[in-house]
Amino acid sequence: MSIFRKRLDLPTAGEALPGRASPIPTESHHFVNGRALQSPYPDGMEKALFGLGCFWGAERKFWQLGEGVWITAVGYTAGITPNPTYDEVCSGLTGHNEAVLVVFDPKRISYDMLLKTFWESHDPTQGMRQGNDTGTQYRSGIYVFSDDQRKAAEASCEAYARSLEGRGYGPVTTEIFDAGPFYFAEGYHQQYLAKNPNGYCGLGGTGVSCPIGVGVSAG
Repeated sequence: MSIFRKRLDLPTAGEALPGRASPIPTESHHFVNGRALQSPYPDGMEKALFGLGCFWGAERKFWQLGEGVWITAVGYTAGITPNPTYDEVCSGLTGHNEAVLVVFDPKRISYDMLLKTFWESHDPTQGMRQGNDTGTQYRSGIYVFSDDQRKAAEASCEAYARSLEGRGYGPVTTEIFDAGPFYFAEGYHQQYLAKNPNGYCGLGGTGVSCPIGVGVSAG
């Protein structure tokens, strides 16, 4: 439970919590595959970054994609406060989103496949919430590391928005921004549902398939 009252609008720089100069403690290795959680990563790996609701269930969606995914990690991005804690993020006074970092081998899994997993794993039309989880940290977001990723993300968004509209859903609220700082979350959040198989997962998709690959370039 957060110690702060949640809010549904992003804070200004003047409202944001001050944070801290040093990173908060996190895990050293991935609980599922044993690989080092933080860089340096092997040559040839690329990064992807997504926000799609509570990061416990979101992270599991990506590590389950198989060996093309080197590691996954959860953390905070797209906000103002440096090195925030979970409770601070939940307050809505840091501006951050709960996010999943995916380090992947593009020779074994495409960025398109990661996008397809992103779109089909949540409802991107809900604004500052995902299901019963309400707050700015549950917004839908794609944070890109290159022009190719941006083009792929934007094309997939347009295609999926058309599919959702055809099924009666409202406009997509997903933000697509250049990736900024990613702050690793506390250790107990990392691979949470592997450590706690019966733990909470509020993630739910729309049941609408994403027509990825139709006019979408791989990252």
